[in-house]
Amino acid sequence: MTLTSSRLQTVRPSATVAMTDRALQLRAQGRHIISFTAGEPDFDTPAHIVDAAAQAMRRGQTRYTPVVGLAALREAVAATSTEVRRVPVTADNVIISTGAKQVLYNFFMALLNPGDEVLIPAPYWVSYPDQVRLAGGTPIIVPTSPDRDWVPHTDDLDRALTPQTRVLVLNSPANPTGAVYPRDALADIAQWASRHNLWVVSDEIYRELVYGDAAFHSPLTLAPPHHRHRILVVDGLSKSHAMTGFRLGFGIAHPDLIAAMSVIQGQSTSCATSISQAAALAALQGPNDFLPDWRNAYTRRRDQLISGLRQLPGVRCTLPAGAFYALPNISAAAARLGADATDIDLAEHLLETAGVATVPGTPFGAPGHLRFSYAVSEDTIAQGLARMADVLP
Repeated sequence: MTLTSSRLQTVRPSATVAMTDRALQLRAQGRHIISFTAGEPDFDTPAHIVDAAAQAMRRGQTRYTPVVGLAALREAVAATSTEVRRVPVTADNVIISTGAKQVLYNFFMALLNPGDEVLIPAPYWVSYPDQVRLAGGTPIIVPTSPDRDWVPHTDDLDRALTPQTRVLVLNSPANPTGAVYPRDALADIAQWASRHNLWVVSDEIYRELVYGDAAFHSPLTLAPPHHRHRILVVDGLSKSHAMTGFRLGFGIAHPDLIAAMSVIQGQSTSCATSISQAAALAALQGPNDFLPDWRNAYTRRRDQLISGLRQLPGVRCTLPAGAFYALPNISAAAARLGADATDIDLAEHLLETAGVATVPGTPFGAPGHLRFSYAVSEDTIAQGLARMADVLP
């Protein structure tokens, strides 16, 4: 008996969640697992944000809110966006959703028709193609190269463009590569999208996490003014403020698109939780003095991990400029397991023999790679590197 709809035949479970769950199963069996899988900070949510959530509950702020979110929070998101991206934004340009993932889902469901094509540079966050498929669209994968720091070139986009192309997805700083698009490269891409009258989704959830000389830029800032109404910015506080469990994300776009997305949201989850919205308001209006320390910690962890990975046999790795991920090429290391061994085989080998959990690159559009999250302690990184050195052939 078939219990699922046909649309599920094209959608895969999250590879990140699957590997995290497998690591948890082994821990439950008594194994000591070093996990590099989770895409969330290991820091505690700052106290003033937690206090704001508790105070909201005590004063009875436990009811439904408007579907698009609390007015005060939308105004705060608009003010922050205006300051960061230097483009005027008002509350009418903002929707508050149950995580950045729902912002993306709302967009694809509101915009795509069957046959519409969506350009997605690879490597990509695993949910982009599957959300496109769920909405009836067709993901078109655009390869990028570590030789170009994983940044797509307009020549690559030209080759993928067809009359059915409707949307371009961008993610900088990026998951899983840690790539940060340089200003000139992003400006070229924004101009290209404008010439072809495409919608642009810019996933900027990691915008606070850039290191060294890298700098965050948004296509909303760099696009021609006449094209800004076709840009959706996806933002939130989950990565920057360690608020993943609060499940809150922001969409910033033209009011007409916000209205369409709110229809989808209104018939699925309705509003984001009132308690999380109160916490987010405190995060936006409160002190961010913890962020430099967190960025410094991520920088140390990144440098430690990359240095260690480069010393492992058969491993090559670029230096990520943002987010908290590394994507080493492990194809040579995998080949030592067997001629046909893949990144999935190597991930399973590391988990079973060394108790080190990673995520295969194949679901991210990066076969021959593994994704490591360095949102873990320096001691954890050291232990993980030592264990991998012991078992890699």
